[in-house]
Amino acid sequence: MTTQQAADGVGAPPDRLGELARIKEETREGANPAATERQHAKGKLTARERIDLLLDKGSFSEVEGLRRHRATGFGLEDKRPYTDGVVTGWGEVDGRTVFVYAHDFRIFGGALGEAHAQKIHKVMDMAIAAGAPLVSLNDGAGARIQEGVSALAGYGGIFQRNTKASGVIPQISVMLGPCAGGAAYSPALTDFVFAVRDISQMFITGPDVVQAVTGEEVTQNGLGGADVHAGVSGVAHFVYDDEETCLAEVRYLLSLLPSNNRELSPDVHSEDSEDRHCDALLDTVPADGNRSYDIREVIAEITDDGDYMEVHAGWAPNLVVALARLGGQVVGIVANQPAAMAGVLDIKASEKGARFVQFCDAFNIPLVTLVDVPGFLPGVDQEHQGIIRRGAKLLYAYCNATVPRISVVLRKAYGGAYIVMDSRSIGVDIALAWPTNEIAVMGAEGAANVVFRREIAAADDAEAMRRQKIDEYKTELVHPYYAAERGLVDDVIDPRETRSALIRCLSMLRTKDAALPRRKHGNPPQ
Repeated sequence: MTTQQAADGVGAPPDRLGELARIKEETREGANPAATERQHAKGKLTARERIDLLLDKGSFSEVEGLRRHRATGFGLEDKRPYTDGVVTGWGEVDGRTVFVYAHDFRIFGGALGEAHAQKIHKVMDMAIAAGAPLVSLNDGAGARIQEGVSALAGYGGIFQRNTKASGVIPQISVMLGPCAGGAAYSPALTDFVFAVRDISQMFITGPDVVQAVTGEEVTQNGLGGADVHAGVSGVAHFVYDDEETCLAEVRYLLSLLPSNNRELSPDVHSEDSEDRHCDALLDTVPADGNRSYDIREVIAEITDDGDYMEVHAGWAPNLVVALARLGGQVVGIVANQPAAMAGVLDIKASEKGARFVQFCDAFNIPLVTLVDVPGFLPGVDQEHQGIIRRGAKLLYAYCNATVPRISVVLRKAYGGAYIVMDSRSIGVDIALAWPTNEIAVMGAEGAANVVFRREIAAADDAEAMRRQKIDEYKTELVHPYYAAERGLVDDVIDPRETRSALIRCLSMLRTKDAALPRRKHGNPPQ
């Protein structure tokens, strides 16, 4: 700009440019260096440091960085910092657009006020309109009490948008500090929740309120810490020891997901041969159905480069759900885990599987189900807690899914649990089985005791008769080709060919086009 242009009012005067630079610097660094020191002293990063770890270097574009609240009373009119305690905007992860908001605990403890909420509303609306994932970096003390009901209404707007975005764009919540009261419900509405040990807490009412009402004494971590929600409540899907690892894993998860429900997850070429024989499976899975093994070893053997991302690893371990790639294509894997409770289905496992199946179906991710299930967990406690109602969630999720679906029966597949684990009768596209499969109403031992109880009781040698009837039952109804002969299994395959068979089936199903009856929405069991 020339001197004459400045004199004529063209362009920005130097003093205004200096003022802008000062304001921008204050926005980036924060008005109070001591607050930054306190954040670091707690072993926590600042909001902008977290965003820098999450996004590709130099890709972040901030939205409403100069926003300030307009509230009065309780001294708020004298405290009007820029950003109002939340950093919002968009950037890129591996070159793909991602929207983000991060609470800044240095400002009002990250508490949500009216302006703070409006910034979050805006970035959520932008993410939905752009069809790009939304990541929230949560580190806030809940509603800003000084702003009263306006702050509570701000949460309502977030919840409404979480619900609107559900099944449209991936939503990921990262817990990096306290999250109390109504603030805990937004993460619960999102697809995945990440937490960091020692610094993450989530609860509706804090320890003080719990003690006042119930008399129970509990710490913040004991009530709602990362491990509690990862292993007891099931609220958190992933838990890590530090923020850096946590945010790196968020980036990895995003690489496995499509940007929205109109796209497919990005394919990634692997040097791992699609026709690779999985010889290790013969040693990994014992032919004896009563012997245990770790299904995760099977998953590692069949997936590209043995790489997969297990979801909810610490909760309901008797069912494993994971995202992985087969032949470069992202798939969702649902597998019974014989190493935990013999792989039986119970309430928690059913709910865990149902939510994962629904997510994969919403975002066009094919489902691969590995079946080795002895049945549903019996017991008064399970029945009284609603195993019928809650177990039906997994059944509903599979029946409602329109993505490509492939199942492989490795060993046991008994009773109603066999039906629920994506059997032919509920719509699986391709049903495969190993020659060690046992598909039946129940195990041969139990069936023989029921069907032949009179013959066994009348025999001179009851135990010998029982063994004879068990063998008879196995020969007639539980041999590995019984289901195939009746069209309930498409093929019985060599276990070593599992990887190549799955990849061929996925390739064939890539263009699958299925539609549900026209309706507003279903009414799944709750």
